[in-house]
Amino acid sequence: MTGLDAPDWWGEPVPENVTIGEGSWLYSSFAFSHYASRRPVGVSVGRKTGIYIGTMFNVGRHGEVVVGDFCTLAGPIISTNGRVVIGDHTLISFRVVIADDAVSMPPTSRGAVDAPSPGSSLEIGPNAWIGAAAILLAGARIGEGAVVGAAAVVDFDVPPHAIVAGSPARVVGWAPSKG
Repeated sequence: MTGLDAPDWWGEPVPENVTIGEGSWLYSSFAFSHYASRRPVGVSVGRKTGIYIGTMFNVGRHGEVVVGDFCTLAGPIISTNGRVVIGDHTLISFRVVIADDAVSMPPTSRGAVDAPSPGSSLEIGPNAWIGAAAILLAGARIGEGAVVGAAAVVDFDVPPHAIVAGSPARVVGWAPSKG
């Protein structure tokens, strides 16, 4: 049984342009209460991924979020009118903010703004760990196997297997790689 088969306290359906892979679990359709994507697929979630309480998809009309297989989203806020890609086997902790624009906000608050954020994208590579209350901003590219420390603020390319921490974040060490 997936979370999609269970009764939902929110009472609203998951938007039609959201796909959730086999064996994945969604805590509640409330995660989409600030969702306005008009793309054919605005959010795509891979197989056996858990989307837990507190996770919010604040996706604008032009926004797109792609979540890989075997991921855990433990309460992040993903705010985009561009594109966010989360690689396979990635863990994103609670109170993380992923925002591709310095003034990202729920689409209902944008008023007449209907254009995608220019060049707006944010990528998290496979096997990455994003610590509690970290903030990932436009321009962030988190490399494979990288670790972002709690409350770090990242807006740059994090190399594969790097450990970053601080505000602004900086490389403080290296995680072991498989291979």
